[in-house]
Amino acid sequence: MARSPPRRSGILKMAMSGSEETFLVRAGRIFLVVCLYWFVSISLVFLNQQLLGGSQLDAPLFVTFFQCSVSVVLCWILRLWSVVCPGTIDFPSVRFDPKTSREVLPLSVVFVAMITFNNLCLKHVGVAFYTVGRSLSTVFNVLLSYVILRQPTSPRAQLCCGVIIGGFWLGVDQENVSGALSWWGVFYGVLASVCVSLNAIYTKKVLTAVDGNIWKLSYYNNINACVIFVPLLLLSSEPARLAASLPVVAAHLHWWATMVVGGLLGFAIGYVTGLQIKHTSPLTHNVSGTAKACTQTLLAVLSGSAKKSSLWWSSNLLVLGGSSAYTWVRSTEMKERDTHVLQPDKTNLGV
Repeated sequence: MARSPPRRSGILKMAMSGSEETFLVRAGRIFLVVCLYWFVSISLVFLNQQLLGGSQLDAPLFVTFFQCSVSVVLCWILRLWSVVCPGTIDFPSVRFDPKTSREVLPLSVVFVAMITFNNLCLKHVGVAFYTVGRSLSTVFNVLLSYVILRQPTSPRAQLCCGVIIGGFWLGVDQENVSGALSWWGVFYGVLASVCVSLNAIYTKKVLTAVDGNIWKLSYYNNINACVIFVPLLLLSSEPARLAASLPVVAAHLHWWATMVVGGLLGFAIGYVTGLQIKHTSPLTHNVSGTAKACTQTLLAVLSGSAKKSSLWWSSNLLVLGGSSAYTWVRSTEMKERDTHVLQPDKTNLGV
């Protein structure tokens, strides 16, 4: 006897159950990815602040050089793992090619400047003011995109940049009023913001040299960075400080372990950033980064038991609000441009 087809209500119930399960799995995966990004990013900032602001060793260039070295070693380990255990991870060949290294070198120079000024800013201003001190990246991205790439910016996006600049100056003023302002920290923060913008521009330019593979780019970038750091270290006063502090620092295994963990997190931040963009979108990634910065600032203030004025908090809100608004404006403009390109020309169709 032929079986009767299931009732419509049963079909709808099964379809809804399947969709709900798929949605819940996807939502859970996104939640875990975002949490992983937040954990790695916030941990890296606080750990670097501990390394750079502590009294164990005043050597920011050496700390940054060590973290780049850890990234290179990790690339070798992951490549070896992919060969020994194929199918577990997919990692490209990291055989060194001098020609590719030379092509990536301009980016590496900017990269070295970016992470050096970034760490110097963190060393002088601390985590609480770090978001404001590094807030001009969006502004310089607009300026440099126009100067280098000749890309214009809409009035709405310019207005968002104005809000960010206003929040930056209000934050500097309030930090100065509280007596905690470091002008060197502000200076390094501005330079770091410039380098972050240049890094994004040069990354697009040199990706073709590594076949668009972000892991190969990280490998060559960190190798070049290690080479560039050697003369910088020799020209600085850090070798003398390292020699004087070596007997003390060598005995502190906890400090060396923290250095290694910092290198691991520095390598991981690139992976989790790409992972978050892959599972969400660039817009969601920027929104997540803004929310992460809010949480990071709040944790820094609470852990330091510091009292901040309402204007100080307003400066953070202006910076974060302006950055979020800029992301939304640019995303909307890109969608409108894509819609306009895809829309047929009715004048040519006789409409």
